[in-house]
Amino acid sequence: MFAVLAGAVAVTLLNPHVYLDTVVVLGSIGGQFDASQRVAFALGTMLASCVWFYGISIGAASLSPWLSKPRVRQVIDVLVAAMMIYVAFLLAQKWMLGG
Repeated sequence: MFAVLAGAVAVTLLNPHVYLDTVVVLGSIGGQFDASQRVAFALGTMLASCVWFYGISIGAASLSPWLSKPRVRQVIDVLVAAMMIYVAFLLAQKWMLGG
C-alpha cells in the first residue's frame, strides 16, 4: 500500500510538468480573465482535468488486454517514432529556412 501511495505522489507532485502546466500555462491564461470569469475558468479546467485523466485510466483499463500484446506495442512504437521523425523534420526545415 505504501509503495502505491509513494508512486502516486512521485508521479504527481514530483513531476515538473504539473507545475509548468498549472502555474505557468493555466496561470497565464487565467490571468487574462476578469475576476468573475476566473472562477469559471478554474472550475472548467478542473472539470476538464478530471474528465481527461479518468478517461485515460478507463480507456487504458478497457484496452489493456489488447495493448499487452507485443505486436501492438511494436506498432505503437513505430507510429510514435514516425511522428517524432516528422516533427524533427519540420523543425529542421523551419530552422534551415530561417524561420
